[in-house]
This record gives sequence, C-alpha cells and structure tokens, in this order.
Amino acid sequence: METLTSQRGPGRPPLGDEIVELIVRLGEENRRWGCVRVQGELRGLGVRISASSIRRVLRSHGLGPAPRGGPTWKEFIAAQAKGILATDFFVVDTIGLNQLYVLFVIELHRRIVHILGVSDHPTGSFVTQVARNLARDLTEQARSFRFLIRVRDAKFTASFDEMFVSEGIEVIKTPVRSPRANAIAERWKRTVREECLDWTLVLGRRHLEAVLRDYVRHYNERRPHRGLRLDVPALVTTMTPIPPSLRDIARHDVLGGLIHEYRAAA
Repeated sequence: METLTSQRGPGRPPLGDEIVELIVRLGEENRRWGCVRVQGELRGLGVRISASSIRRVLRSHGLGPAPRGGPTWKEFIAAQAKGILATDFFVVDTIGLNQLYVLFVIELHRRIVHILGVSDHPTGSFVTQVARNLARDLTEQARSFRFLIRVRDAKFTASFDEMFVSEGIEVIKTPVRSPRANAIAERWKRTVREECLDWTLVLGRRHLEAVLRDYVRHYNERRPHRGLRLDVPALVTTMTPIPPSLRDIARHDVLGGLIHEYRAAA
C-alpha cells in the first residue's frame, strides 16, 4: 500500500495564498525592510514562517533584498546586560540649520529607550535636571540599575554623575575615541536616524520632541528587535490574538505614514 509520504512531492509544502499576499503587502509597503524584519512583523501577527521562505516570496515578486545603508551590526553584548544603562547625546539639524542636542538612555537588557531631553544648549543644569528626573522615575517604578555607561563628553558634568551615584548607580566612562565600548547606544542612534530622522524635516525643538516621542513609543512597544530574537523591547505578556483571516490585517500609520504597524482588525 502506498504511504502518505510517498504520495507527497519532494520539498516543503507551498505557502498559502493568504500568507503570500501578506508577505508581498509588507514588502511593497515597507521597501526598506529586510526578510528578518518582515519575519518579526509576521510573528507579532501570529504567523510563524522562516526568513528564507519570506526571501523567496519577495524575490519571486520582484521585491528583492532591502538595500543597506552601511555595515550591519553583528555583535551583541556578551556579558549580562541586566541592570546596565547606557547614555549619550546625538545632534539633529533643523530646517533652519539650528542644531538640537538629544540626550537619551537605553536599557541594555531589553533595549528600552528613554528620551531624557532636547536642548539647543545643553548646559550643566540641563543634564543634571534630566538625570534627576530619570532617577525619580526609576525610584517610582521600583526599578534598580547598577551601572551607567557614558562617553567622555564635557557635556556630562560632575553633578550629572553625582545624581546617579546618589541612587547607587556606578558611572562607567568609556575610553577615549572608543565608540564600540558604548555599542548599543551607538546602534540606537543609527537606527533612529535611518528609520526616522533621515526622512523627517525637523522644524524646531517642540517638533523634534513630538517626533521622537512617537518613534520611541513605536520602537519600545511595536518594533521587533534582532537582538531580542524578534521580541519587542517592552515585552507584552499577553499573546497577540491570531486573526480569523490573514486578510483581516489593519495597518496603522506612525509619523504620517513614515512607519507602519500591523494589527489584527477589530
């Protein structure tokens, strides 16, 4: 008697039409996404499929691999990152050619980002005040960290360090001209530029604060992260319900359509 195995053709079973249509839709609407990024978005919708299968579907529809703007980041923090914060500044130019300085903190364990403040003139009092605000928030949330990694920048004053030391957080200064020593913070600066700021005309400080607020919410709560095995940084314990049909996927636009999020339609 012929077995079921012998009746099946060689190779993997074909993907369903709905899955193929959804992969193509994500590829067409998000040209800068790679197959792993699409894989993470699908996983958040309850669909598990390999990156190689996604790559084959995209290529068969003429979408191909996403172009890359620079070298990929291949290293993850080898040591235990829980309990460590990293901080740094980055500069954003407005359409009026003014420079704004953004101070942020990122949690190394879960990659959760906090924007501490935006200023056109980051004085010692500014950095001390935002440090005080962060320390207060961590205390209110009953969250504790042991270390803060920062670069040797003159904008980080002694009073800034003292605010963290008073909370039992040891400040670790990176060696001079060693960006790899603060690699996760450096990687986030590249991500926020490539996915948001390089595509946005910033009008001024308030506009930049609003843009970063929306992007950081997306990054923390919705964006799959390679370093977290395609989880989102602010991990939600409840599972996303699987939609009755993969055609019932609604798109939510962030920052005027610059970024897309996908959810099961209500």
